[in-house]
Amino acid sequence: MTIETVSLNRSHGGVQGVYRHASRETKTPMTFSVYVPAHQAGVKLPIVWYLSGLTCTHANVTEKGEFRKACADLGLVLAAPDTSPRGEDVPGDPAGAYDFGLGAGFYVDAIEPPFAQNYRMWSYVTEELPALVARHFPVDPKRQSIFGHSMGGHGALTIALRHPDRYRAASAFSPVVAPSQVPWGIKALGGYLGNDRAAWRKHDTVALIEDGARFSDLLVDYGDADPFLTEQLRPELLERACSQAAIPLLLRRQAGYDHSYYFISTFMEDHLRWHAARLAA
Repeated sequence: MTIETVSLNRSHGGVQGVYRHASRETKTPMTFSVYVPAHQAGVKLPIVWYLSGLTCTHANVTEKGEFRKACADLGLVLAAPDTSPRGEDVPGDPAGAYDFGLGAGFYVDAIEPPFAQNYRMWSYVTEELPALVARHFPVDPKRQSIFGHSMGGHGALTIALRHPDRYRAASAFSPVVAPSQVPWGIKALGGYLGNDRAAWRKHDTVALIEDGARFSDLLVDYGDADPFLTEQLRPELLERACSQAAIPLLLRRQAGYDHSYYFISTFMEDHLRWHAARLAA
């Protein structure tokens, strides 16, 4: 469980680091970032996990997310993994499309060849990386929360719903809430998990809620100028599922915002304050 330090930078009194390690799950090198705010020696801090979207790496939120000031003020560690395994021998989309394969792991453990060997992002994000981070950084495993963007919002919500006792808070920016019903998700879940749609349901937020999964409360923001809103995101399906299941959902429609990090960075502090309040409870 050793890690290599790629870079360290001082920011808002804390340290923004980028690290690399050899993953047992993906069988590839994996790069991730961790921001640790200033803190007293020996103190264990709450940790917020951020999962990125299609085509992204750890670098997108690290460089564009504008989270460090809020994390410094709130005393939060923020960790950001990659979205998929990478390397010359890692298979990608046969047609080179952006929405499957490299940069598009969809936070599942693939069972279909040739992806099953490397695409194990569910186990990587929920088991391997948390254990690695807990060993090397001053975090309190009993105070974890999770959020993400787009494909990463899908990952964050499904992970929280399947581990409600592990994560104290969950939120998302522009999440893919019903991948079983939209083109991005149908392609990814079919390609990684095969044609048995019943197996897809444990990686579909709406389906998980329909099947009985519960979480304390959820925060979701989306922009009404998001070009993917109608075809891929479908927030109304989450709203209906949460209403029927009596899960408190704060679903905010942000006028004029799109799918970019201009949108995410604008509401990043709101989400981190939401998480901090629940992590402190």
